[in-house]
Amino acid sequence: MPPPPHPAPDDLRRDPLPLRGRTALVTGASRRAGIGHAVARRLAAYGASVHLHHHVPHDTAMPWGGDRTADVIASVRAALADPAAHVTAGPADLSDPAAPAELLATAASALGGRIDVLVANHALSGSDGTLDTIDAAMLDAHWAVDTRSVLLLVQAYARHRAALPPRAPGGRVVMMTSGQDIAGGMPDEIAYALQKGALASITRSLSTALVGHAITVNTVNPGPVDTGYATGRTHEAVAARFPGGRWGVPDDPARLIAWLATDEADWITGQVIDSEGGFRR
Repeated sequence: MPPPPHPAPDDLRRDPLPLRGRTALVTGASRRAGIGHAVARRLAAYGASVHLHHHVPHDTAMPWGGDRTADVIASVRAALADPAAHVTAGPADLSDPAAPAELLATAASALGGRIDVLVANHALSGSDGTLDTIDAAMLDAHWAVDTRSVLLLVQAYARHRAALPPRAPGGRVVMMTSGQDIAGGMPDEIAYALQKGALASITRSLSTALVGHAITVNTVNPGPVDTGYATGRTHEAVAARFPGGRWGVPDDPARLIAWLATDEADWITGQVIDSEGGFRR
């Protein structure tokens, strides 16, 4: 039955905890400086219980370094708004083809048997290059983590949702892309751009496949976000391209992603949404 064309006044007022009683799996939530951590905190602040996925070896191998998992968990736990909600966490190497389904099952078990929201935020950094320098190993590594694991997670999530009682809340999938389809592209990160472009391209197909199961699928391009990977003149040059003179911060895309997880966004699906603050290329 469709909603009334003119909602009652009480229905126009926003619930301060729109995700109360919901559960979420957020991948790539291993650093307090990262987008995954910010998304998890927003979901927790909206009332959800959250399972944090991390793969610390990836971060420790990067110039920005890793973070203490206990500190990440504590930060998200501090944002919990519903006394009945909780935060759990666990590792997974998503380059392993068996890991996505195992992670989904682990998260569902930890959160009481159901996952309502899947935010596939993880990605492989490094091991990349220009058209002249990339090789098969680079392409395969990015395919395995940036694309294959995301699709396998969505597959596992869809099967999980199909097994739930019919009155379960509507499902949400949010994937992440990187603006590789916008002017200028990413010529120095061909492998990464290729795989992130694949996620943008598959968004509508996935949404069509899952809309009949009351699952929305959207992809967010967060634009340049200051997660600690740029310093010095590069940092200054990117900041100057924003009208506000500042980089995006992790909570900028997190606010959009958290809203997409709510019932207010149940009419939005199959979209690639830019959250770039007017970034000028």
